[in-house]
Amino acid sequence: MTTSEILLSDSALRNNLDFIRSLIGEDVRISSVVKSNAYGHGIEEFVPLAIRYGIDHFSVFSSDEAFRIMEIAAGECEVMIMGYLSDEDFDQIIKKEIQFYVFDLERLKKAAAFAKRVGKKAIIHLEIETGMNRTGIKKADMLQLVSLLNENRDYLHIKGLCTHYAGAESIANHVRIKRQLRNFNQTDKWLRSKGIDIEIRHTACSAASISYPKTRMDMVRIGILQYGFWPSKETFIHYIHGKESKADPLKGVLRWQSAVMSIKTVKEGEFISYGTAYQAQEDKRIAVVPVGYYHGYTRSLSNQGRVLINEQRADVIGMVNMNMLVCDVSHIEDIELGDEVVLIGKQGELNISVASFGEFNSMMNYELLTRLPSNISRNVII
Repeated sequence: MTTSEILLSDSALRNNLDFIRSLIGEDVRISSVVKSNAYGHGIEEFVPLAIRYGIDHFSVFSSDEAFRIMEIAAGECEVMIMGYLSDEDFDQIIKKEIQFYVFDLERLKKAAAFAKRVGKKAIIHLEIETGMNRTGIKKADMLQLVSLLNENRDYLHIKGLCTHYAGAESIANHVRIKRQLRNFNQTDKWLRSKGIDIEIRHTACSAASISYPKTRMDMVRIGILQYGFWPSKETFIHYIHGKESKADPLKGVLRWQSAVMSIKTVKEGEFISYGTAYQAQEDKRIAVVPVGYYHGYTRSLSNQGRVLINEQRADVIGMVNMNMLVCDVSHIEDIELGDEVVLIGKQGELNISVASFGEFNSMMNYELLTRLPSNISRNVII
């Protein structure tokens, strides 16, 4: 028996994908972003679910994630590596027809060399620098890029042209995003004028797909949205603006649950857990849950987090420990050892979303989910 388990909702994923398709239209392809172990949901568990509901393209960060998908879904989908690719993996990546980003000239040269050695074209996506200033082929390298592409036509299949936006989830970045979109379109037009045949264009993440319709193009790379979380509160407000219904159309796919391990009473004035982070202002009844920062429940949720027990909210009090957290259950009657504790997800009519943990920024969604250890058991439910 593990200290906690993660449940994935089949029906929630179907709901979210239906919503995304209604938003972007049927002509725009969805690439399901499953990097970082499918945002903590588990690649092995999530990918077959997504395929069941029509997803046939997946985006990952590294070659090891790509190989995991090919192991469970070879022939059922396309896989695209957006980040790290070691020299040792190039041969297999090309042989298995796994797509990958080319974001500098050095990688382009390697792709052509390995493709020539393997005797099969490398399927590449040209990532261009538009203003994110992370990875991407710079404007100064464009002439050399065209020259290299023309020299290696026999070894390269230019599948896509892409870029990534610098914070589409925040209105503060509006001018920067608009400038990036303009830069991308100009570069796309220029490359085509030079005879570079590009199959598809894709630039939009979840946030851009919602807030900037012109970024949707041929394909969108959807991460956090498919899992039932909004990239930010601003993104949700942008979506519901002008709509009659203000209801959230998304449903959380992930439910993380544990159980009450211990119950005890603490007297007024006593400190709870490590140090002096929390002092009881009256007699308290507390419950100890066997989940801590080792399990991915970050210490930043000390005195901030909430859980659900017996369909009521309970505050996390004191410091989150390595393997345990403490919650205030003074107001919950009939609590017993072994009672279910929901850390993320629904219990009865209540819901604990990642973003509901106090006044944190939107990155809490991404950080907490991706830190969920892979050794927590994951099971699919209806």
